[in-house]
Amino acid sequence: MSRRGQYGKRQRQRGFTLIELLVAISILAIVAVLGYRGLDSIVRAREALTAQLESARGMQLAFAQMQSDCEHLATPGLLQGRPYLLSAPDRLTLVRNVYNENDAARLQVVTYRVVERMLTRRESNGTRDLVQLDVMWQAAISNADTSASVTLQSGVSAMQVMTWENNGWRQNTQPVAQAVPDPSQLAPTGASNVAPTVAPTGLQVQLQIDNVAAVMTKSFLLGGM
Repeated sequence: MSRRGQYGKRQRQRGFTLIELLVAISILAIVAVLGYRGLDSIVRAREALTAQLESARGMQLAFAQMQSDCEHLATPGLLQGRPYLLSAPDRLTLVRNVYNENDAARLQVVTYRVVERMLTRRESNGTRDLVQLDVMWQAAISNADTSASVTLQSGVSAMQVMTWENNGWRQNTQPVAQAVPDPSQLAPTGASNVAPTVAPTGLQVQLQIDNVAAVMTKSFLLGGM
């Protein structure tokens, strides 16, 4: 074989140079980095959206439970002047009616609290004894109730509760109870000289949730009015 033919054969078997390989590897590295960043942003956006959807779903269930409790709020007249509603920072306590099939209506104390960034709901046993109801109410407002609680939503940083009174939303940290007129203050005609207590007709709950920029607000009618 001639020297010229051998040289041509070596030219065909030469392959890529080191510089060409480095350039190719650099291009592949850049494409890989760009692809990873794009995929990572998609995954992060999906995780954030999933967290927001879970928060929204949890709050829908929590608000639905609150609405049911507000609709079944105990009639103040049956409690003989006892408190039936108490709103405080990160807390809501109320007395509701419980209706079981083939059973008389009973009274139950329900408490919503924000504890360790979790919105919880605790309910007492049903009772028809007002003295026992007093014990349950005191246990609920003093955190002495030992009944199990249910976590409705996690990641709750704050809860604010207001009641609709005198044509406006107001913060009232005192227990709401219907005043019982003093018989000694009744006029001869039988009319009471004591100004009747105006019971709140609405309840508004505001919750600050992680991963949700806006405050979630829901208003309820009390007693299914």
